[in-house]
Amino acid sequence: MSDLLSEDELNALSEGVADGSIPVDTGFNTRTKVRKHDLASEDSTLGVNLGSVEMINERFIRLFRLGLVEVLRSTPKINPNKVEMLKYGDYLRGKTAPLAVNMIRMNPLRGHSLVVIDPAVIFAALDVFFGGVGTKPKPVGALPPTRLFTPTENRIIKIILDIFFKSLCEAWAPIITLEIEVASSEINPQFAQIADENDLVVLCRFEVEDGPTKSSVDLVYPYSTLKPIRDLLRNRVATGDGNELSDKQWAEDLNESVIESEIELQVLLGHIKTTLYNLENSREGDILYFKKDDMARVDICNIPTFEAELGVVKSEVAVKISNPLNVLGLPEKDKNHG
Repeated sequence: MSDLLSEDELNALSEGVADGSIPVDTGFNTRTKVRKHDLASEDSTLGVNLGSVEMINERFIRLFRLGLVEVLRSTPKINPNKVEMLKYGDYLRGKTAPLAVNMIRMNPLRGHSLVVIDPAVIFAALDVFFGGVGTKPKPVGALPPTRLFTPTENRIIKIILDIFFKSLCEAWAPIITLEIEVASSEINPQFAQIADENDLVVLCRFEVEDGPTKSSVDLVYPYSTLKPIRDLLRNRVATGDGNELSDKQWAEDLNESVIESEIELQVLLGHIKTTLYNLENSREGDILYFKKDDMARVDICNIPTFEAELGVVKSEVAVKISNPLNVLGLPEKDKNHG
């Protein structure tokens, strides 16, 4: 006997469902909603804060620009693009050889990352290094894919990478201490397998403009590299850029603003111990006797702060601050007692 329904049975079921004689909303978990999930792709919602990466990039650009000025005597304009998360295969499809492709290790982060330098950046830096103005030579766009970099060009690449690594380490310093080294160098990005084609990577692209020249330097992190430190990145640590003068000015402005704040100050002359009965039976004109303390107490926002002496200045009642009080409300000189 076949387990398959015949054509007549299938038609009967369809008619029953259509006319409502066969209920369809029966069974378990009928209200459960289904969400599509691709097992071949990695989840990108596991807490890596790309905003923190952008903050790191902003610090990096300032440091990288200063490093280029010191070594190459050039002041290129560097603009960061928005940090992107994409598949590694999609990134590779937009790249053609020859490029200065450098696989790097960023200890203690896991895996390898990628620094890809456009040839136009290298040739412009080479021109500046030997006294030129950093213009892009015409053959750059027509370089053969198998064209290798010359020893002089490789030397320029090393200079750029040294500045790049130093600036990147300083930019990451508030979050984690890095040690960066080159693992290998290629001219074709297809040979730099830092991840599978379907794996996610974080792309940080820096556009470099120096006169008429406009090119880019890419820093590519595998998603698996940043994922273990997502808690650190989630904190979005914001630190200074090393400008101590700016920090000092900010602190002074903040101090001046705090000093102008208004506070409530009260002077406690003494206290009376009585009963609720006596208090309820008090009438207007009654005199309450109490022993005045030798020192009055100054409270700021209901917090005991100073001891003070009572006096008169130009017919005005005044107090003279004598001793500060500790957190227990005792004079500082008596804080070791009791």
